[in-house]
Amino acid sequence: MRLVFAGTPDFAATALKALLSTHHTIVGVYSQPDRPAGRGRKLQPSPVKQVALDNAIPVFQPESLKTPEAQQELADLQPDIMIVAAYGLILPEAVLKIPTHGCLNIHASLLPRWRGAAPIHRAIAAGDKDTGITIMQMDKGLDTGAMLLKTQTAIEPADTGGSLHDRLADMGGTAIIDALSLLEKDELMGEVQNDEQACYAHKLSKEEGHIDWSQSASAIERLVRAFNPWPGTYTDLEQQRLRIHEATATTEHSQKPAGTVLRREREGIDIACGTGTLRVTRVQLPGSRAQSVNDLINGGKQLLLPGQELH
Repeated sequence: MRLVFAGTPDFAATALKALLSTHHTIVGVYSQPDRPAGRGRKLQPSPVKQVALDNAIPVFQPESLKTPEAQQELADLQPDIMIVAAYGLILPEAVLKIPTHGCLNIHASLLPRWRGAAPIHRAIAAGDKDTGITIMQMDKGLDTGAMLLKTQTAIEPADTGGSLHDRLADMGGTAIIDALSLLEKDELMGEVQNDEQACYAHKLSKEEGHIDWSQSASAIERLVRAFNPWPGTYTDLEQQRLRIHEATATTEHSQKPAGTVLRREREGIDIACGTGTLRVTRVQLPGSRAQSVNDLINGGKQLLLPGQELH
């Protein structure tokens, strides 16, 4: 089949690489316009664009797909199907009708749970036991189309936003190839989503990473894992902002106010929470790299001492 691929970040690039190993022909790749990045703020191609360039595939980067010109450009590629993964632009209804078999989306959740922009992080933060990939027939709604194929994975206790992202990216590449094989055999069947079971995965913001110590230790631990590596979690000690990279919840309860440092040992720094205690094992001080608590103590830093309060 003649495929058009639309995506922007690493998650999508992994799927594009997988599709390059198939017998299908990728006639064009759509990605968001180059953005400034790095210290020099130079324009950088997206991961998807770079894969396309490396494989001599034509790249299209319209600011919008709503114009007649952009839609005609897509139609001229005569796609049998358009595959979309974390593209970042809304596809108008007119675009959905251009490919012979419409547009398929690689979505990183078990729909209808976690529609929206940040399903991987929201699943961890909410304490979900499992998640997965849904291949969905796109319609004019936001992740509301018929579910065509699902693959599932457990969310492990040590999973972070980063580790789960990478696992789901690989699963997405495998799932879309399986879906195309079923489509070729006319065996790809759609299942309507139950809107009553849907929840929305709002886009992440850096402000959400500010730890609220009145929450339970388990909720804070999940947030730390979900927001690792981005956008990260942090707390304030007097005028200093400290980033928390790794932490584990315990059931130990303290009468101290939430946010109070209870003890500081090489194994970790225990902090009172609304319920339970959070043991922080990896932190980042202002102007420094992330380090273990053991290294923090070895460095002689007089921070996060028992009795100090975080907010």
